Amino acid sequence: MDLFLLKKIIGFLIMPLSLISILLILSLVLFYKKPSLSFKCLLTASCLLILLSTGLVSDRLMHPIENNFVSYQYTEKPVDYIVILGCGNTSNPELPATSQLLPCSLQRLVEALRIFKLHPEAQLITSGAAFDNNDSNAANVKQAAILLGVPDSKIIVESFPKDTEEEAELIAPRVKGKHVVLVTNADHMLRAVNYFNQQGVEVTPAPASHWVKNIDSYKNWSYYLPKSHNLTQTTNAWYESIGLLVQWLK
Repeated sequence: MDLFLLKKIIGFLIMPLSLISILLILSLVLFYKKPSLSFKCLLTASCLLILLSTGLVSDRLMHPIENNFVSYQYTEKPVDYIVILGCGNTSNPELPATSQLLPCSLQRLVEALRIFKLHPEAQLITSGAAFDNNDSNAANVKQAAILLGVPDSKIIVESFPKDTEEEAELIAPRVKGKHVVLVTNADHMLRAVNYFNQQGVEVTPAPASHWVKNIDSYKNWSYYLPKSHNLTQTTNAWYESIGLLVQWLK
């Protein structure tokens, strides 16, 4: 089996909703033979589902992960490259390129365009493989950037990397020794910076689209109720925590 696919399968199985689903299935399987253990599985799954779906838990899991870097601010130092890490897209020729991007890719592009307006001397590097799509994520982001006013000549496409580690390996030779601004989602930034540093590339982080806007702000009563949005945030925090652990072990 392809190593990349194996990593994705293992990652999926240890995500919060997958673990909750496994516990629920176990509670059904054990219902007649071991009712006590069945009840414990059901209770554990229910508690995890409720707790991990509240803002109180999801914010406190996410905030330490995405709060390692400040937002990019203008400096007089020229920027050579703005690297936009890949996330995802769905090819559909009936939609404009901007609508084919997954939200995470669009968020990264928006932040990159904000920085490009501050530093029009920079070259954009878009990244990301095609997987099952007709167009690679890198090519799709380039098309979207052109629609939003970036000249074609200002964009370099890297369509082969399948994950962040490969992006750092393939992009590093081009940008080493240059002033590089790295754009990715805030929760993904620490792992991305580590990979580029391992390749000998010092980057200026430009985190995009923080999940937790202000952890100290006043929260009304609905903040403590379970919501699907919070479970998605918890899942992202869980995924990045595992990614950082694997990165440290390697």
